[in-house]
Amino acid sequence: MVHQLSAEEATIDWQTLTDHATEAMRHSYSPYSNYAVGAAALVSDGRIVSGCNIENASLGITLCAECSLVSDLFRTGGGKLVAFACVDKEGNALMPCGRCRQLLYEHAAPGMLLKSVSGIMTIEQMLPDAFGPERL
Repeated sequence: MVHQLSAEEATIDWQTLTDHATEAMRHSYSPYSNYAVGAAALVSDGRIVSGCNIENASLGITLCAECSLVSDLFRTGGGKLVAFACVDKEGNALMPCGRCRQLLYEHAAPGMLLKSVSGIMTIEQMLPDAFGPERL
């Protein structure tokens, strides 16, 4: 189910977010998979944060682009994520993996929007009945 955008939500500049994700992707360290990924998000205060995947020879401790995006969020002052886009090296939209969906949920504003392979959706649609800090 794809989220119907309100007039306010429609003002999000998805192209700018995608451009930031693409720029971040260019800094990917992915020598093992050769699968570069970039992510960008609009923060509640208007900043744009971004990240790229950073692989490791042990593979299990590879960082997804969303991990470095959340690091950038806190490195630059914190806040909540309002809108999110993730791309591969061809510029195609990507869906976050399960771990990253949980990571994004933890740092999302309610109703955060994601540019997905099937259109714009909310974080709650992407991860229904999510476990978060409010359930502790």
